[in-house]
Amino acid sequence: MNFPFYRPRRLRKTETIRNMVRETNLTPNDLILPLFVTFGKNVRKPISSMPGQFQLSVDNIVKEAKEVKALGIPAIILFGIPEHKDAEGSSAFDPKGPVQEAIKAIKNKVPSLAVITDVCMCEYTSHGHCGIIKGKDVDNDATLELLSNEALSHAEAGADIVAPSDMMDGRVAAIRDMLDENNFSHIPVMSYAAKYASAFYGPFREAAESTPQFGDRRSYQMDPGNTDEAMREVALDIEEGADIVMVKPALPYLDVIRRIKEEFGYPTAAYNVSGEYSMIKAAAEKGWLDGERAMMESLTSIKRAGADMILTYFAKEAAKVLQK
Repeated sequence: MNFPFYRPRRLRKTETIRNMVRETNLTPNDLILPLFVTFGKNVRKPISSMPGQFQLSVDNIVKEAKEVKALGIPAIILFGIPEHKDAEGSSAFDPKGPVQEAIKAIKNKVPSLAVITDVCMCEYTSHGHCGIIKGKDVDNDATLELLSNEALSHAEAGADIVAPSDMMDGRVAAIRDMLDENNFSHIPVMSYAAKYASAFYGPFREAAESTPQFGDRRSYQMDPGNTDEAMREVALDIEEGADIVMVKPALPYLDVIRRIKEEFGYPTAAYNVSGEYSMIKAAAEKGWLDGERAMMESLTSIKRAGADMILTYFAKEAAKVLQK
């Protein structure tokens, strides 16, 4: 295969040939759009740190869902901003909460769009942590009941998939048991199995109004230096009943995505998080890079690493590019 007999440039000569030999092909079917649903009516509140993203009331979420479906994107994931917060996050399982109402409205108007729900307490607690606080830390086992009740309320509203993101030990098993005991054994669990304590979540905390009021989340989210631990986390979640496992964030952890996919062969999701989105948006706005090319290159790298589905705020933009 030595030059001049092998010339790799022959297969790069034209766009048609490049498309024919491309090893990784991104499609709209690979994408999941995160959306932030809030209380009220006719709300479309811009998120300053995430250009092009909004907090949306249920009526506007339905409009968004219709556009998403028309673009060929198969699914959304909902995050809720409640009207009231308390120390226990009780609004998380309110049957008339914004997420529950959004699920019902979307399934009524766009029934074929898959609705995934984030199952966590941080958007609902007054302190911004992902569970019940005892002393200065989250009480793992006391939080499991709350998460299970939240997941059940989403399933009762019509969610297609529930996605626990809290990183409490044992939460997949607790949620699986709760769903099975209440005749929702058909609802899959998409587990945030390897969720790292990352600096790239910053803009999301504005979007979801979930900044911790004290301390941080490093006692329950993973240390960025660890990959063996990620394998143990994934193995535990699969054993507890997870149907899909997720890595979050995506771009700094492409090696983790690849390792999980190779070792477990399970359906694997990756979350192209708010900080990854906002960095590209900010650099493109300043003219420092081509935003569209950077977007597509980033998403392709996530799929190339082994992700079967990509949660990304770029979903609509990328789908439009892919339809050109």
